[in-house]
Amino acid sequence: MEDFLVDCGLRDMAKLSVLCYGYTLKQFSQYLEDQKVNVSSVDRKVLKGFIEHLRQEKKAKPRTLDNYFSCLSSFYDYLVFEDAVNTNPIPPVRKRYLKRYKNNDDGHRRQLISVEAMAQMINSTLDIRDRAVITLLAKTGIRRHELIELDLSDVDLVEMKIRLKPTHKRTNRTVFFDDEASFILRRWLKIREGQNTKHSPALFLNSEGDRLKRRGVHNIVGTAAVRVGLHNPNSEMMEDRFSPHCCRHWFTTHLRRAGMRREFIQELRGDSRKEAIDIYDHIDLKELKEAYLAAIPQLGI
Repeated sequence: MEDFLVDCGLRDMAKLSVLCYGYTLKQFSQYLEDQKVNVSSVDRKVLKGFIEHLRQEKKAKPRTLDNYFSCLSSFYDYLVFEDAVNTNPIPPVRKRYLKRYKNNDDGHRRQLISVEAMAQMINSTLDIRDRAVITLLAKTGIRRHELIELDLSDVDLVEMKIRLKPTHKRTNRTVFFDDEASFILRRWLKIREGQNTKHSPALFLNSEGDRLKRRGVHNIVGTAAVRVGLHNPNSEMMEDRFSPHCCRHWFTTHLRRAGMRREFIQELRGDSRKEAIDIYDHIDLKELKEAYLAAIPQLGI
């Protein structure tokens, strides 16, 4: 298992993903030890027992089970690659016991809120840092880990653009923000000066003066969404929950509804353009910024 985690690093997996895989494998290892079963001897019976264990003892929800077995499948693919086992026992068990039956996608559709609801959520948030976090997520469509990795030096308040850190998922690293986001960012930066006692380069700080973490962003968005009735953390239905990623969904959908060209939206999202001809279709950043400013919804901040 330790060798597998090293292999994950060699494959340039995100550090957080490797940590999550390590936690999952630790739980699986403990279960196998209790059952007196060797990793190479795992079969359908053992895996069915593990599913029951997670459901009964850990109270694991369907999405957690999916994450566990995604990790285990990757782990056994590694064992097959290293000739430690002959086959990966995970896929058939995963297909039979973790399959979500279709019901018109009920409960598995990410929540999309209106422009008015987003405005209400942001404007009802009193803490300036929290308001800046939600505003930036909504106005740029960046991912949570991209936001927490931002340094002050990455933000150009004059040109109203941000240079993101390189990641394996993102192609374009330049995103823009508008006057509303600029206004709230400038307010936060004034407060940040007095809070940055540790001289951190991070754009967003937590209460201890360190870089804001993933859980912190989750709490900021969740608290604001609960306040205006957009988030039920106890529901298993995706449409009842509002997460940081819902801001990215909101950004994409409302730019599309405003008539922005598809390839411009893909560029701002940092999606890879898969057609061979796309490599010759260079997008001018000035044109992209003008299109963005014309389409991004205004929230009355």
